[in-house]
Parts: sequence; C-alpha cells; structure tokens
Amino acid sequence: MATTVSREAASAESVDIDPFRRRLLDGLAASIGERGYRATTVADIVRHARTSKRTFYGQFPSKELCFLELLHADVERLAEEIRSAVDPQADWQTQIRQAVEAYVDHIASQPAITLSWIRELPSMDVAAARPYQRRSMHLLTGLLMGLSGSPAFQKAGLPPFTRPLAVILVGGLHELTALAVEDGQSVREIVEPAVHASVALLGYRR
Repeated sequence: MATTVSREAASAESVDIDPFRRRLLDGLAASIGERGYRATTVADIVRHARTSKRTFYGQFPSKELCFLELLHADVERLAEEIRSAVDPQADWQTQIRQAVEAYVDHIASQPAITLSWIRELPSMDVAAARPYQRRSMHLLTGLLMGLSGSPAFQKAGLPPFTRPLAVILVGGLHELTALAVEDGQSVREIVEPAVHASVALLGYRR
C-alpha cells in the first residue's frame, strides 16, 4: 500500500502549484489511495499533509474544490506524459500505441485517483464540476486531434481526429479503464483493445 500511496501523491506534482497547496493536494491524493474519495475527510487530508485544518481552509473552501484542483493537475500531467511519449516521426500506428501505453502507464501509477475522476466527478455539484469536466475533455480531445495531425498521419492519407471522434475515444477509454480498476484487473489489459479501437476509428477514413 505504501508504494501505491506514494504514487497517488505524485500525481499532484506540478511546478505551477504553490508548495502549500501542493502539500494539501498530496495529502488528498494519499488519502484517496488509502480510503477512496468519498470516505476521505478534511481530517484525513491534513493528517497525510502533516498540517492543520486551519491551513487547509486557508487554501481551499472545501474538500470538493481541493479534489477538482487535484484532478486538474492530474489531467495536465497525463496530457504531458502522452505528448512526451509520442514520436511524431514514427509510423502512425506506432504513435497510437505509444499514446495508449503512456495513458495506461499513468493510470497504473495511480488507479484510485483515475477511478475517482471517472466515477466520483459526475456525481458532484454540477456548477462546480461541469467546467472542470469540459476543460479536461477539451484538453484530452485537443491532444488527440493535434497528435493525429502529425506528418506520419498525413503521409498515410489520414485526416486528423475530429472533436466528436476524439470525444468518443476518450469516453470509451474512461469506461474501459474504470471497469478494469473496479474489477481488480491489471490496466495493462486495456492496451490492446484501446490500440485496436483507436486504429479502427482513424483507419476507416483512409
């Protein structure tokens, strides 16, 4: 469990986050890895962060808003890992595999946060959660659209992902990921289905 918790906390890392806020995000990430989001309390967060509730409320109005900031940092980190893993000069199918592998590696390093992102976020207050959901989807679909516009895809005669197709792919990957985590399966098992689905969605328009 200690290894998992440390990996969960790592998802909050970001050079753009104030050190005090990062400490609290790390505390929330560790508690999610230990107890899950719903069972986590502010007391749990500050216990892992080794600080006080007063410090927490000086940074965040609520656990929910702390959670949203943690998820925002995590999605940004996911996007950067995928972007860094893909070689734009590689064959287009190789690029798809590289992107999927990076996605799965990220999920495997912090499955509890990913599951809470997919399952818990939709049940939160709409006014608070909806902007985050749309921003995250826009970031990930925009990433797919950009990656699929590389020279290798153009050489193969493949147009970039449209936003609707990218939404379908991201949504499908989310559900596939959540089912694997909930069933206690290795998330590595979703690599091949995800690669095949991505190739099929792009390749049928050749």
